[in-house]
Amino acid sequence: MNRYTFVDYATQGYVAVVGLLILFFHGARLPAWPWLLLAHGTTLFLIHGLIRFCARSSPAALLERLRQYYPIPLFALFYRETGELNQLFQTGYLDLHFLRLEQSWFGLQPGLELMKRFPATWLAELLFGAYFSYYLMIAGAGLVLLLRRDRRQFAHYIAVVSFTFYVCYLIYIFMPVVGPRIVFLGLPGQVLPPECLPVRSFAPPDSAQHAVFFRIMEWIYDHFEAAGAAFPSSHVAVVICTVYFSFLYLRRIRHLFLTVTGLLCIATVYGRYHYVVDVAAGMFAAGVLIPLGNRLYFNFENRSRARRLAEEAGGAGLAVLSADSPAAVARLKQSRQTPRS
Repeated sequence: MNRYTFVDYATQGYVAVVGLLILFFHGARLPAWPWLLLAHGTTLFLIHGLIRFCARSSPAALLERLRQYYPIPLFALFYRETGELNQLFQTGYLDLHFLRLEQSWFGLQPGLELMKRFPATWLAELLFGAYFSYYLMIAGAGLVLLLRRDRRQFAHYIAVVSFTFYVCYLIYIFMPVVGPRIVFLGLPGQVLPPECLPVRSFAPPDSAQHAVFFRIMEWIYDHFEAAGAAFPSSHVAVVICTVYFSFLYLRRIRHLFLTVTGLLCIATVYGRYHYVVDVAAGMFAAGVLIPLGNRLYFNFENRSRARRLAEEAGGAGLAVLSADSPAAVARLKQSRQTPRS
């Protein structure tokens, strides 16, 4: 366990917590719960095995990269799973409240009207392209930082991004919201009030459907979307994380990331993926979770570094000091190495 990093604990903690929710609350709504529980147990075992193997030996470069990068592929699996679990604590979805809230705020449904009012193909291409870039920004920024010599930058990045994702995923399990697209899918057991329906037809305009990225995103959502994962918008929360780290470690592309993020926030509503309140909640989540993730990460790293210094310096007294005073451990270690006159 001494080789666990903050992101390892966060990932294993998320897998364990969701596994316990499945075990104790599956009921009749989750007939496949034994398989999901088995998948969670297997994931815990495999991650722990990877960490232990890399700690005990000198793994190949590819395996060492996997040991650091493994949370990123898991994001998609965990996200997809929330769609299977969000009926454990709710019956149906909470969209009716969001539709009424948007109607009271704006007098219309922005998530259903924007595309109809601004149907130009070039605009749809720009906004759906910005929405698609979310996947490239997360994986691309992580890959660039992973390939750098200073691995601490990547460790910091993956820790905060993972922490943000996991908190959003837990919210999705308890608060399932589909987004404006539910008008097409239908609310189970509920009838949409007339005042919440768009004035014009529901179908996306033909000019928008001609956009290449519109068709790409349609394919992604048809095959990988998790129904009920809209509030808060993890797209917005996590892409703001990438902007934060671009200003911190990837300054050459920081303005590009910032511009694309602004377009993405608009695209989430334009493309009918999120309500405006989802976007606002995603911004709020980023404002809370990024500083909190930073604090947890650095506190954990400081304690881990102190423990390693204590192990290197030797002595039970240093091990006791390591938990609360990394600076004291460093000073004691230096004093031991200073030759006496």
